[in-house]
Amino acid sequence: MSKVISAHAVSVDGYITGRDPRPGHGLGDGGTLFDWYFDGDTPSREFDGFKLSQPSARFFDAASARLGAIVAGRDTYEHSDRFGGGSPHPRVPLFVLSHRPAPELGERQTLVTTGVEDAIAAARQVAGGKDVGLMGGGLLTEALKAGLVDEVILHQVPILLGGGRPFFRSLPEHVRLRPLEVVQAPGVTHLRYEVTR
Repeated sequence: MSKVISAHAVSVDGYITGRDPRPGHGLGDGGTLFDWYFDGDTPSREFDGFKLSQPSARFFDAASARLGAIVAGRDTYEHSDRFGGGSPHPRVPLFVLSHRPAPELGERQTLVTTGVEDAIAAARQVAGGKDVGLMGGGLLTEALKAGLVDEVILHQVPILLGGGRPFFRSLPEHVRLRPLEVVQAPGVTHLRYEVTR
């Protein structure tokens, strides 16, 4: 069965954006979180235009190739300029979880308003046996609360942002993680964890 995974670039102090994230400026003042996408000389096999270091390309492409669908929270969707009507991944559909209507949905986008469980179930139906990716700290928190997350991937960038949108929100209890893989690369450390139940 497919897995539900979350992969986010995050600062050492736990932020996925800098201060003042908003539509058109989704990372706020935290734009350096994605410098490693373009700081290398190895083209990504999954994302046109990405040139990563060799260790990052190997890790990033392996994780990206696993995905068959993505679920994003409404804030992530809006702050990412609605992904231009497409998806954050060039080949997979996007499911937008929101409790209110979302304007201008593209052909590869589906709105789900009935909760995180339904959004993940809908994504699994079209993922073709591949994994479902989650985008957004609030969405990840809700999925963790519901016991739906199998893996958490952190692309940890060596910067202290000092403010912004925190990756993890308040959880009702501890969530234990088991380290599966650590890859050190220029400008980023890739950490892959299994969520233990």
